[in-house]
Amino acid sequence: MSAVKRVGATRREKAAATRERMLRAAIEVFAEAGYVGARMADIAARAGVAVQTVYFVFHTKPELLQACFDYAVLGPERLVPPEQTPFREIATARSGRAALRAFVAGNTAILERVATTDEVARAALHEPEAAAVVKNSERLRRDGYRDMLATVAERFALRSGLSLDDATDILLMYGSSATYLSMVRAGWSRDRFEDWLTDTLARTFLARPGR
Repeated sequence: MSAVKRVGATRREKAAATRERMLRAAIEVFAEAGYVGARMADIAARAGVAVQTVYFVFHTKPELLQACFDYAVLGPERLVPPEQTPFREIATARSGRAALRAFVAGNTAILERVATTDEVARAALHEPEAAAVVKNSERLRRDGYRDMLATVAERFALRSGLSLDDATDILLMYGSSATYLSMVRAGWSRDRFEDWLTDTLARTFLARPGR
C-alpha cells in the first residue's frame, strides 16, 4: 500500500472512530435527558468533539437519533457476512423451532443495543421528528419480521388459521423493545428470556411447535 493510500485509510479510520464516539455519546445523553432535553452541545462535550463536528456529520438532532437507531441495529461491527447472520441460520434450520430460536437470538442481541434508544424515541412521539424516526424503524422491523415468518411458513408451515399478516402483528408485540425491557427489569436473564420467547413463538406460530 502506498503512503498516500495509508494516509487515506488512516483518515477514514479516525473519522469512523469519531463518528462512533459521537453515536455512543448521543445514546447516553438521550437516555439521560430524553429526546427533547438532549442538546447537541452536551453530546459533543460527552464525545470530546466540537459541537460543529456533530452538526457536520449528522446535521440535525432527528438525523442523529436515526443514526443511533441504525448503529444499534447493525451493531459496532456494522456489516456482517450473510453466512454469519441469524437469517442464514433461519434459512438452513432443520425445524421450525430451531428457526425461531435463531431469530430470537439475533433479535435479542439487537434489542440489547436498541431498546433504550427506542424507549427514548417513543417517549417523544409528540415530537414529529422523533415520531418519524419511530415510524421508519417500525416499518423496517415489520418488513424484516414478515420476511422471516414467510420463510418459516414456507419451510415448516404456520398454525392452521394463522395468516402471515396476523403472525407479523403478533411478532411485532413479542419481539419489541417494550417486551424485552419489561422482562429484563423484572430480573430475567437473557437466556431465560430467549428460552421463554422461543417456546412462546413456537406454540403461537407453528403447526408442529415441538419440532
